[in-house]
Amino acid sequence: MIDFRRLLPVLVEGGVRFVIVGGLAANAHGSARVTTDLDIVYDRRADNLTKLAAALAPYHPYLRGAPPGLPFQLDADTLRRGLNFTLTTDLGPVDLLGEMLGVGQYDEVAADADTWEPFGQSVQIVSLRKLIAAKRAAGRPKDLEAIAELELLLEMRSER
Repeated sequence: MIDFRRLLPVLVEGGVRFVIVGGLAANAHGSARVTTDLDIVYDRRADNLTKLAAALAPYHPYLRGAPPGLPFQLDADTLRRGLNFTLTTDLGPVDLLGEMLGVGQYDEVAADADTWEPFGQSVQIVSLRKLIAAKRAAGRPKDLEAIAELELLLEMRSER
């Protein structure tokens, strides 16, 4: 079970530069779909890799689906050498994306991100238009199913 109430402050108070994408961003835009993890696009600059690894370290990040005991340490060097990481943590599943399919890296995602304030934290969420573009690019059945709802939300927003 994901604990958004505890996880988001860990990242914000750790000074991590990130944009929420995926299901939680869709929820923030009005989607009724349930999400069970936190998906973020993170800034890949060296100082942010250090902040991200330090923020998550106390919560025992480990590769989701990897066999127990497999040597893994989430640190700035690991983040620098990889791009996307699907992790389990003591606070729930977290997907770290160095790049968002159909949109780009952190700077492209953050360029027109929206601000959202859950649990007293100010965070960036991917814009609805870019979220729809990413869902199209991913092309997975669950993403394609979500597009109709997201497009309706975009249309309703445009009418206001």
